[in-house]
Amino acid sequence: MISPDEMEFLAEGGTLNIIPNFQQDRLYLIGGDVGPFRPALPITVPVWLAVNLRQRSKCRIVPPDWMDVARLQEKKEEEKNSAHFTPMPSDHYMEVTQLMIDVAPGDLPRADEIRTIIKDIWDIRVAKLRSSVDAFLKSNSSYAKLDHLTLLELNTVRPFLNHSLDQLYRVKKDTYRSLTQDNSRLAS
Repeated sequence: MISPDEMEFLAEGGTLNIIPNFQQDRLYLIGGDVGPFRPALPITVPVWLAVNLRQRSKCRIVPPDWMDVARLQEKKEEEKNSAHFTPMPSDHYMEVTQLMIDVAPGDLPRADEIRTIIKDIWDIRVAKLRSSVDAFLKSNSSYAKLDHLTLLELNTVRPFLNHSLDQLYRVKKDTYRSLTQDNSRLAS
């Protein structure tokens, strides 16, 4: 199981646009070069760097296009009206939103509304996930396909699902053993 810190670390590997308020030549990073930085000229940087620069008041973070109240409201309605999971605008929508709200709430217009809508989307998806797991367990299937889930969502249901599948396996094994023993007795 992946810890919340590890999921945040993975989310920080994505990119965000920033508007720096400083000047600096190119940075040579392990993941690739970034820069040069010029005041008031937008630049794309890794999320972790955007967070670090924002914490030091060296930039303003430009919210991703999908982090708009109207677009998120549409995504919420789409998710609510669909029987299946819909593609999310980001594989790390929860983590990036939380980072933005924690580090740069002033850079995020209508941050409270965004937080609420993201939480609503999360609740809808987790409820769908739980009902999907329940239906899967009741169906006696040996595999399932769930598209468009994020790592955080999968990680939420993983402990329950693993435990449930283990219990089902034990019940099936015991039932099979009982039937085999009964058939052996009948044959003799």
